[in-house]
Amino acid sequence: MALHAKELRDKSADQLRAQLVDLKKEAFNLRFQQATGQLENTARMRVVKRGVARINTILNQKAAAAAGTEA
Repeated sequence: MALHAKELRDKSADQLRAQLVDLKKEAFNLRFQQATGQLENTARMRVVKRGVARINTILNQKAAAAAGTEA
């Protein structure tokens, strides 16, 4: 499940926040699996971390655009 920026930009801020919560939960679970030696797909951690960063970036861009139009 790759997160493409174009697809994320089409979503509302509430949808992005919900997806961000899900990704952060998944990241926590992956870290827990890694600590207990149960993590098999280590590449998934990288994908999830980048997804969190990508969503945060788009949320910040939307907030900046909204602030720019209101000023």
